[in-house]
Amino acid sequence: MSGAGKQVLVTGATGFVGSAVVRALLAEGRGVAVLVRRGSDRRNVAGLPVEERIGSLEDEASLRRAVAGCGALFHVAADYRLWVRDPEAMYEANVAGTERLMAAALEQGVERIVYTSSVATLGLGEVPADEATPSTLDDMIGPYKRSKFLAEEAVRRMVCERGLPAVIVNPSTPIGPRDVKPTPTGRIIIEAASGRMPAYVDTGLNLVHVDDVAAGHLLAERTGRIGERYILGGENLALSEILGTIARLVGRRAPSVQLPVAAVWPVALVAEAVGRSTGREPFVTRDGLRMARHKMFFSSAKAERELGYSWRPAEEGLADAIAWFRAGGMCR
Repeated sequence: MSGAGKQVLVTGATGFVGSAVVRALLAEGRGVAVLVRRGSDRRNVAGLPVEERIGSLEDEASLRRAVAGCGALFHVAADYRLWVRDPEAMYEANVAGTERLMAAALEQGVERIVYTSSVATLGLGEVPADEATPSTLDDMIGPYKRSKFLAEEAVRRMVCERGLPAVIVNPSTPIGPRDVKPTPTGRIIIEAASGRMPAYVDTGLNLVHVDDVAAGHLLAERTGRIGERYILGGENLALSEILGTIARLVGRRAPSVQLPVAAVWPVALVAEAVGRSTGREPFVTRDGLRMARHKMFFSSAKAERELGYSWRPAEEGLADAIAWFRAGGMCR
């Protein structure tokens, strides 16, 4: 681990995964600085012994100030939405913002970087995909996946051409406490736990507890190979299994109606039209349904083998998520 004793900068610290990374670092006794926007929701870092450094991924000067004096950087911040009215804003944050931050880290002499990508950048196959499963930009569905693919490519290019000391991690689908927005998966958990999901489509996800993802970040910082990427995943489950587990945890009946994707398409069209007029993210989107045609199953074997990464059963993450959403009044 490089930069021992120096402060660590975490971007996205007020968000779901970023706040878990902050807590994991603090548990190790590390000094932590966090990049935050003025006026951002600070519930996830409230009361934590961190130094706030005001700035944004769009402000190059603020990024140089934020990384100054830091021995390590965890770049977790990202605009994670499956539907946006203005895709350009997502590209600006996820791609251009990453490039600015990496350049600032190089300029300021940061010794170790962990860049949080996503399994969204990976290819999908008949068996669980891994880091070597091929993918191209044309395979990416929607602006979120495309922006993360381009951002990861930019990081790898800077590793090769400029010696950027970065390790890449690709979390699958995190679940658990402190999902403040909530994420698209968090919204599914809330709706299912509240009894508002009477039907489902035939798809699948790889679910991982957010605290396991955070632990994987620290392992990548310590022992990850520069320029390599590591899937930080958990358990592969069909959506029907996920909804059945949620129903069991909350004492409800699991949905029994499976719908073909085509049957839900008109719902997505209407939901997106409402979203365009209100600015609120629809619960069902066409891009989400396109993704649902594939079971998004992944293997974390490389991270387990090279980093010592481990993960707990998805049911524990679902239980922790439901308890947190209930405590916050977000689900019945």
